[in-house]
Amino acid sequence: MTFQYEIFPGYRYPQGAKPDGEGVNFSIFGFHATHAELRLYERPDSPIPLQIIRLDQEEHKTFLTWHVYVKGLPVGTSYTWRMDGPRDTRNTGFRFDLNKELLDPWAKAVTSHFWNREAASRDDADGPCSFRAMVVDDSGYDWEGDMPIRRRYEETIIYEMHVGGFTRHPSSKVANPGTFAGLIEKIPYLQALGVTDVELLPVMAFDEQDVPPGAAQRGLHNYWGYSSHSFFCPHPGYCVSPEKGTHIQEFRDMVKALHKAGIGVILDVVFNHTAEGGANGPTINFKGLGNSGFYHLDPTDLSWYLDFTGCGNSVNANHPVVADLLHDVLVYWVEELHVDGFRFDLASALCRGEYGEPLHNARLLWQIELSDTLAHTRIIAEAWDAVGLYQVGGFPGFRWREWNGRYRDSIRRFVRGDRGLIGEVATRISGNSDLYAGSGRLPTTSINFITCHDGFTLYDLVSYNDKHNEANGEDNRDGCNDNHSWNCGVEGDTDDSAILALRQRQAKNLFAILLLSQGVPMILAGDEVLQTQHGNNNAYCQDNELSWFDWDLVEHNAGIFDFVRQLIAFRKRHACFKRRQFLTGKPTDGRGIPDVAWHGRALHKPDWDDPQSQFIAYTLGATGEDEVDLHIILNMSDLACEAELPHMGDGVWHRAMDTSLDSPDDITPPGVKIPVVGPHYNVQGRSVVVLMLIE
Repeated sequence: MTFQYEIFPGYRYPQGAKPDGEGVNFSIFGFHATHAELRLYERPDSPIPLQIIRLDQEEHKTFLTWHVYVKGLPVGTSYTWRMDGPRDTRNTGFRFDLNKELLDPWAKAVTSHFWNREAASRDDADGPCSFRAMVVDDSGYDWEGDMPIRRRYEETIIYEMHVGGFTRHPSSKVANPGTFAGLIEKIPYLQALGVTDVELLPVMAFDEQDVPPGAAQRGLHNYWGYSSHSFFCPHPGYCVSPEKGTHIQEFRDMVKALHKAGIGVILDVVFNHTAEGGANGPTINFKGLGNSGFYHLDPTDLSWYLDFTGCGNSVNANHPVVADLLHDVLVYWVEELHVDGFRFDLASALCRGEYGEPLHNARLLWQIELSDTLAHTRIIAEAWDAVGLYQVGGFPGFRWREWNGRYRDSIRRFVRGDRGLIGEVATRISGNSDLYAGSGRLPTTSINFITCHDGFTLYDLVSYNDKHNEANGEDNRDGCNDNHSWNCGVEGDTDDSAILALRQRQAKNLFAILLLSQGVPMILAGDEVLQTQHGNNNAYCQDNELSWFDWDLVEHNAGIFDFVRQLIAFRKRHACFKRRQFLTGKPTDGRGIPDVAWHGRALHKPDWDDPQSQFIAYTLGATGEDEVDLHIILNMSDLACEAELPHMGDGVWHRAMDTSLDSPDDITPPGVKIPVVGPHYNVQGRSVVVLMLIE
């Protein structure tokens, strides 16, 4: 007779699987379920369960929760749940199905040996096809005194990166490519570049099989990770030994190593939808546990899902149970995994009520805002969703920072050569007061960016007029059509040295404006070495060399890397780029020098009303004894011009940066003095110039 573990009623808290040295307590949400069974597997790849435990409602259910204690069960055991109950999808939205094995949403380790998305989407699946959770003990980790980093926003420079893609390229030469451990080996590179925080594309466990049919037929899979299913679990694909349940330990090792290097960790989290998709998608966990509460359903036919994300479903984030779960997720990653913050994908979808209506005081957003545990945690919104709710400048709450899409579009247009944007550009680079000042928020509310994972890389932005996404298998229909890009005269690859030189200059211009703007700058990994995706602006399914960081480019494009490295250091040295308050044009110290003065080619005559202008200059006053005055000139026309320089006491203007010059002359190292002779500076076309006043 097969050995059977002894069971007891157990407890409803904590939810998930919690070992205590003598056994394991299991608890899971299932309010409307009429039957629950726990299936235990000896190993992740065991074809049949070693024990099936059928729970009794009287003994094993308390309020919303089913629970059971299994005495003697060892850590490392795999398990799934099955739930039965009503299945009237049209009238109630319930999708209970006793034949579906469900993944514990509170799992800390997940394996995918049997996962088959196509089979899990059918009602007649034959044999195992589900994800499985694993019992792990996440206590007792030696943090060596580590705590989340509390860095002020104005001191922050964010580096958006993909954990897997950062080291999967053969040129990375790390011991464990594509893993948390692989990233640890590249920390010295991040330190040399000078970024302060990494923003990691989704690292919560996601479904790699979740791609459209055209991509699946090409053997492609979900690379970016915007298809989460287990919010408490690091993605097994980024672990060296996921079959051993090392998910939490390996992630903690990475965080601890980054913190030792002074680098914060921000997670891109996907709470707006899940991998279960729409009505024809698979049942993984939430559909089979509480479909009608967890998702927005069509009130005219509850078998269909409201979709504000473009991914088939939308999480009903402001349902009390769901909001509490999502808040608990964030608390866990902060308290137990020491992350420093979160960026919320399509965060405006989290502002919607039961039937999709926008909420001014969304429960989840304010729960996050007012949370004591998250009080010092960075919270960043992608302040829009897929069906038109655009909240840049008006996202609910005050602690929230926002990805600033208006900044991105304005600077892209200006640098490519669009005319008549001088007032708009001045507003964007000086802190976006039109968006944030009226509501009492700060310049650091804006996360400024030119590129991110979603869209062209920086080099492609200056190399392509149009997207080229044919490799995705969707006939180039996917991805954004309006990129505000310019190919500098030739579409894509070229051997024309003049065009290549112009592209490098344009890349430097974009970097310079980004790093010299008020607000929080964010850089896309690989842009600093001119990584290309050959015009693909939606590489969500390209887990290959098209997307991976090519480490050979660090040497090949050493000039641009050095420019960006020194530019970051320049920003850090000068407090005038890191103001907590908006620029006013008024003096801020006893010298009578205003914090900002705007100019055109002539002093104090900016081209605010000139619809043809592509030129703006401004002077930033020093903010303290250790600071210097700076004069910045942006000329995005094709023509060189003489720009008048301010006369400020006995000081002499010295060149700090000129993007028209070749490396290494394009940026001046600290301690090197290059004085400017005369009252004007000859500004080349399509260039950014920065001058320092030295007495």
